[in-house]
Amino acid sequence: MSVTIRPVAGREELDRFLGLPYVLNDELDGDLAAGRRKPEWLWMALDGDRLVARAAWWARAGSAEPYLMDIFDFADGHAGTAAELVRTALTRLVPDGGTPPEYIRFVDPGWAGDPAGAVRRHLAALEGLGASLLVERRRLEWRPGATIPPDSGRLVFRDFRGTAEALDLMTRAVGGTLDAHHRAGLARLPARGVAEEHFHGELELYRSPRQWWRVATLPGGEPVGFVFPARNDYGPIIAYLAVLPEHRGRGYIDDVLGEGTRVLAAQDAPRIRATTDVGNVPMAKAFLRGGYVNYQNEINMTW
Repeated sequence: MSVTIRPVAGREELDRFLGLPYVLNDELDGDLAAGRRKPEWLWMALDGDRLVARAAWWARAGSAEPYLMDIFDFADGHAGTAAELVRTALTRLVPDGGTPPEYIRFVDPGWAGDPAGAVRRHLAALEGLGASLLVERRRLEWRPGATIPPDSGRLVFRDFRGTAEALDLMTRAVGGTLDAHHRAGLARLPARGVAEEHFHGELELYRSPRQWWRVATLPGGEPVGFVFPARNDYGPIIAYLAVLPEHRGRGYIDDVLGEGTRVLAAQDAPRIRATTDVGNVPMAKAFLRGGYVNYQNEINMTW
């Protein structure tokens, strides 16, 4: 029987699309209702009535184009079908030879210990289409009752003095960054451009109060770093934090993260989530000291 590749006909076909397991399955109905997904962004490969492969794309509510590919699954023996599904979908979703959206996949932190595992098969299928691994990131979570390091008193925290200051401090923080996305950005943009892309493309779009954002300074007023506590569509997050290059190596990251955690904990956050590159060891250690647990990892691939 031949395989049919097509998007779902509408929300009434969601149950069919959910026929392969993945951690995001429970979010799909809510995402469709909120406009973060569209039926034409959910693609299936069907062998008769059997779902053998699928892929899905996500965007912020109201966006006309997908921002991320975040679901890609296939049954045993159907890696080639899955690759063809993605190739076919991208001709519709990314016309005129544009660059496909980044792909992310949530994985167990120990996935690399299984050299023949499902994660590697998924990555290999996309590598055959021209995708490559950009970075693996730790997904971290703070839960009520976990440690919140007390304010050491070494730093003073205040609001940002407008967008201009946020962009200026972010531009300075990009220097010497260990963040793979920022490093990739620096290959095509100056530091200011990387900061503007991050701020305007993500941080300013959160609907949580900007009064949560904090600049960390020395007692005399010199900025040391900053943190952007926020709330995305799924819950409270530490959206971004950094210590400026000239102040790194003195443990200030613990103070800055602690302030961001306190801001969100004061809002009765049921949990706080954050991500950091696996290779950014100082940041990862700061989160663990700050009461966060590494509950999951995330693989990022780009074309």
